[in-house]
Amino acid sequence: MHNLNRLVVNEWLKLFKKRSFFVPYALLIGVSLLASYMIHSFAEGMFGSVYDFMGTMLYPKGMGQIITIMAIIGSSGIVAKEYSQGTIKFLLIRARSRSAILTSKYITALIYGLSLTLATAVALFVSGSIWFGFSGAEERWLDVLGSLGYSYIYTVVYITLAFMIGILTTSGGATIGITMLMLMLDKTIIQKGFYKYLLFPNLDLSVYTDGGAPLPGMTLSFSIVMLAVYVLLFLLAGFVVFRRRDVA
Repeated sequence: MHNLNRLVVNEWLKLFKKRSFFVPYALLIGVSLLASYMIHSFAEGMFGSVYDFMGTMLYPKGMGQIITIMAIIGSSGIVAKEYSQGTIKFLLIRARSRSAILTSKYITALIYGLSLTLATAVALFVSGSIWFGFSGAEERWLDVLGSLGYSYIYTVVYITLAFMIGILTTSGGATIGITMLMLMLDKTIIQKGFYKYLLFPNLDLSVYTDGGAPLPGMTLSFSIVMLAVYVLLFLLAGFVVFRRRDVA
């Protein structure tokens, strides 16, 4: 466990040292501030409190999707660049298993996605409190936490998908391109029974908050199970390929 912690710290430092590290945070904070100002200016009665504002804005179809895009771009090269820069050989000759190395990279990507989500939530809270006030705190905090959870789950699934694609293709550009294409397609709903077993209709868990469902027969529990299955499949494929690939 100690070795894994050190690997995670090292991976985070490599991510942190990138010149572009703070750009996604700045963009997310800027968009959050701008969104609150624009809504206050042109649709003043849309939200009754900062909690209504945050609960709605954090959904995967709102800021949650922008967070996911930033997380994909920021973490897409966490494995692929090791190949393109030739540093993967130096990683693998050290006295650490391939599984431990890859696990540390995946954990780092998840932490990165979480930090983007929390930074956005703080920005939304600060800007929303200025324009919309604090009424109804007791009832709405659970809704905010729920939205935060839905957004992070959405981001985690896409980070995992991008992580697998990065391992399979060893290309940061291909990872971003393929994952972004799937991100654009994930709102598509096909009214067929088989479609509920695919990834796309299960991604946005927030659709269940008002008692709705993407397709007949789908429930929150069903979608959670489906997402867990897909995440495990993505990780299994990535780890198997990474462990077996010859980098000589």
